[in-house]
Amino acid sequence: MNVLRPYDQCTWWLPRELAYPNLTRALYRRRMEQSQTDGRRLSSRFGFINGDVLSWALWDWATSAFSSVVVTFLFAAYLTNKDLFGASANTDLGWADAIAGIVVALIAPAVGEWTDKSGKRKTVIVLTSLIVGVSVLGMFWVTPHSGLLLGLVLLGVGNVALECGSVVYNAMVGDVSTEKTVGRVSGFGWGLGYVAGIVLLLVLYLSFISPQVGLFGVTSHNGMDVRISMVVTGAWILVFALPLMIKTHNAPPVARRNRGVAGAYREVFRAIRRFWRTDRSVVWFLLSSAIYRDGLAGVFSFGGVLAGVVFGFSAEQVMVFGIAANVVAGIATILFGRLDDRIGSAKVILISLVSLLIAGGAVFLFHDGGQAVFWVFGLLLCIFVGPAQSASRTYLIRIAPDNMEGELFGLYATTGRVISFLAPMMYSTAILLAAAAMGRTKDQVAYFGILGIMLVLLAGLLTFLPLLRASNSSQADGASTSTEDAARI
Repeated sequence: MNVLRPYDQCTWWLPRELAYPNLTRALYRRRMEQSQTDGRRLSSRFGFINGDVLSWALWDWATSAFSSVVVTFLFAAYLTNKDLFGASANTDLGWADAIAGIVVALIAPAVGEWTDKSGKRKTVIVLTSLIVGVSVLGMFWVTPHSGLLLGLVLLGVGNVALECGSVVYNAMVGDVSTEKTVGRVSGFGWGLGYVAGIVLLLVLYLSFISPQVGLFGVTSHNGMDVRISMVVTGAWILVFALPLMIKTHNAPPVARRNRGVAGAYREVFRAIRRFWRTDRSVVWFLLSSAIYRDGLAGVFSFGGVLAGVVFGFSAEQVMVFGIAANVVAGIATILFGRLDDRIGSAKVILISLVSLLIAGGAVFLFHDGGQAVFWVFGLLLCIFVGPAQSASRTYLIRIAPDNMEGELFGLYATTGRVISFLAPMMYSTAILLAAAAMGRTKDQVAYFGILGIMLVLLAGLLTFLPLLRASNSSQADGASTSTEDAARI
């Protein structure tokens, strides 16, 4: 295998066919088989975790910082501060997020299809990782009163790049695992992402945000505490994404010629029609998972709001609960990965959704029981969010045909974006209807919002049940077999 080292060390940034023109598909297969053999040797010593798995999972550790620090806690809150960026900043952010979501919905399937056929996974991972990291670094120049447009552009560009990179990243879970370990590998990566976001948030909070004078003399003057935090976050993303950028390899192309972007879109629509005719379980799962994944997102999106409005948590208590929630979700996701490999992804999804409905119902029924109720049942909700998300990724990789993983995960991203309005709409609608029916203010009936989210999860569960029944009837949901391959409607 030494013949490949010049390529690895000197020309990793080039397409494989240009960097090493004599490389044949058979030789590439030999390389991958050797890599898998080495991985199995490591796995026999250290369980399912080997160099490939760790490099892959570290990308989740790296990019989760964008979601937790940039989107959820720090930068978005800084950018929507009306005293710093004007009263319309919150609305402008909503429009920017909407535009980014539309772009992702339009291009994600084509990115996945093009990557499958061209084999250029390394190219996409490197490019998207660099764009995300540089976008976050650029947020240092988003200054109060004049930097709103730059902040919105950087946030949107980073969001689109992250989603496109995630399409390829999710499809790679099958490359770094076997049928017997894919659940644990997926859960390990997802769990690391939860934990990493909180680790970085704590570092930034204690170093720059909380103290009046932080490290290096940083203060909140001119937003410097948040801006320096973005520099640290951007560096975090680039450093921890580096192992996957280095270790991933482009594969020889599957298609004989490059059909371009337009050809990729045509192939996506052909694939949808083909799945609808021959394998509707794939289409059905994309629809079902889009519904319940939006409900899962709603649990985290509105959890802090419910804690503050309904249960009287202070801002500091909400942050503490958020930290606890992410830690619990991360640990649970890693542990549930083993269960995924033992009983199958479909059953993990079922257990998670049913448990979420029970815990959510308890939050609603005992809403007047004080903060202890939310600490108990709110954290119980968080236990099952991560496993449902991770098992969904595992389920899709198990039913994906060869050389179509990226395309399916592109459609997975698109369907999720298309239905992403559902949980917020149901949350607000439930509160509005309760206020009108009971003659109270919205704040007084805010606990009804959890019912709206539970209805979304229930709809996702009901649409998922046919897949579970088909899987059980074929006895193909065990992790030691091809699991969900037989789950056909």
